[in-house]
Amino acid sequence: MRTFIKSWIPQCLWILRSSSRSFHGNNRLRTSQIISYYESINQCKKELPEYFNFASDVLDEWARLEKDGRKPANPAFWWVNDEGQEVKWSFEELGSLSRKAANVLSGACGLQRGDRVIAVLPRVPEWWLLNVACMRAGIVLIPGTSQLTAKDISYRLQASKAKCIITSDTLAPAVESVLPGSQFLKSKLIVGQGSRDGWLNLKELLEVASADHQCVKTRSQDPMLIYFTSGTTGFPKMVEQSHSSYGIGFAISGRYWMNLTPSDIMWNTSDTGWVKAAWSSVFAPWICGSCVFVHHMPQFKSEVIAETLSRYPITTFCTAPTAFRMLVQHDVSRYKFPSLKHCVTGGEALNPEVLAKWKIQTGLDIHEGYGQTETVTICANMKGMKIKPGSLGRAVPPYDVQIVDEQGAVVPAGEEGTIGVRVQPTRPFCMFSQYLDNPEKTAASVRGDFYLTGDRGTMDEEGYVWFVGRADDIINSAGYRIGPFEVESALVQHPAVSDVAVVSSPDPVRGEVVKAFIVLAPAFVSHDPEKLIHELQQHVKKVTAPYKYPRKVSTAQRDRLSHCTRNRTFLILPHLFFNSILTNTATRVR
Repeated sequence: MRTFIKSWIPQCLWILRSSSRSFHGNNRLRTSQIISYYESINQCKKELPEYFNFASDVLDEWARLEKDGRKPANPAFWWVNDEGQEVKWSFEELGSLSRKAANVLSGACGLQRGDRVIAVLPRVPEWWLLNVACMRAGIVLIPGTSQLTAKDISYRLQASKAKCIITSDTLAPAVESVLPGSQFLKSKLIVGQGSRDGWLNLKELLEVASADHQCVKTRSQDPMLIYFTSGTTGFPKMVEQSHSSYGIGFAISGRYWMNLTPSDIMWNTSDTGWVKAAWSSVFAPWICGSCVFVHHMPQFKSEVIAETLSRYPITTFCTAPTAFRMLVQHDVSRYKFPSLKHCVTGGEALNPEVLAKWKIQTGLDIHEGYGQTETVTICANMKGMKIKPGSLGRAVPPYDVQIVDEQGAVVPAGEEGTIGVRVQPTRPFCMFSQYLDNPEKTAASVRGDFYLTGDRGTMDEEGYVWFVGRADDIINSAGYRIGPFEVESALVQHPAVSDVAVVSSPDPVRGEVVKAFIVLAPAFVSHDPEKLIHELQQHVKKVTAPYKYPRKVSTAQRDRLSHCTRNRTFLILPHLFFNSILTNTATRVR
């Protein structure tokens, strides 16, 4: 194993030199008072505290229990990569490092409580440090995937009025290309080995920063996170979450859906730019005192996933249904997962056949859960529940989940409608605060007494919820939510595109993929179709995040159209494409 590069980050990070050591005992501890207290808030047995900060009220409490020997010897954080490097932090070390990082943000970066920071980073340890540092300093964090392009970053900087951006040396040039239009930006922080003119270096600043920092006193409903989420029309909207909504709201699902205790080690494969990383790689495991395990993989590889589960003492594993689909195709029955005892998934529909194959190959069930950026876990198949293949499970406290009609009235069991969460007379504390700077959209999300998820579903007599499809045009490809408008906007910037409509198309691996129906400009009609399609796909990858590119493309020239009328949901095209569009729309699956 290669030794860890000591200059990469301060000395309080240390290396795990033997991966064979067991870090969780055979006997689980009794439920900690920390977990029980926040669980009781979710169950409406205790009032939401006026003040709450996840760093001081949860993480620092675990550090104290750890110091007193009242917590298992699990680390709080365990990071590995394909090059043999490993990092582990105890809760105490996480606390010390995050205080240093909070001082960097408040000091060198010149940020104040309430300021917004965009962090566009891959799965590197600093991302977790910065999450906690922002909590300590009262700074609002805006995570973004490393696949964002310069255009994506520019839009987020302007829309959020972020005062600081934190990114890797790889993405720094893209940020610099849009700086002339970023009038709100005060500082730029780079995470990496090298230096760059005009940028502060996090590693260098951490080495000299003080670990003495007083956590700010935040109210439970003060803003903590903002996520950009794709919409049916227009560019992504900003979803604001409070300190308590995510910080306390995952106590129930962490313990009963993810089956976590202080003795567990949880691995969630989500990209740091996605809300599922906050769910399953920050709040749920840490409120339960569990270890967050991270494997920094640039790309998903079934064999690497299987080998990691074999090699490390991971007890709980979470990945998208598409990944489980690829794993069962790889046939993981050839591997032994000695510590693994619980599996969860979410983000897209889980195929019952995948559930059955995983059970045959590993002996384990997959516990599907359901929620949105705007919520914590809405429904889940909890540990010990009867699993009905294809079902999202039952409502998770404090949510009252119902199937409602267009007026917000509850429909009978078995009847299709919109999945709704009751917000009247009392709005659950773990709902999003608002769509930032968009009061009309915030108001429109409520119908009658219910927040409408935009997902169609049914509920059986036992309260199990079944997903049917989206009520809008959002495309869910392998867990990536893609707004057709964003792809269309990217395509029309290419001179070959005269008009375009983007829809969902069924896919056996990803569930659904982006398909573009393109009307070619006259000058491009004679071009080689395969080369032109490839060029258009590459164009989208450059203009917007690469995961949004159309994997399927159909082209035609305008004079072949019988007529062309347009609205948000579909484009009427000639017989060459018409049946295909109807088929794709009808079979759209989230």
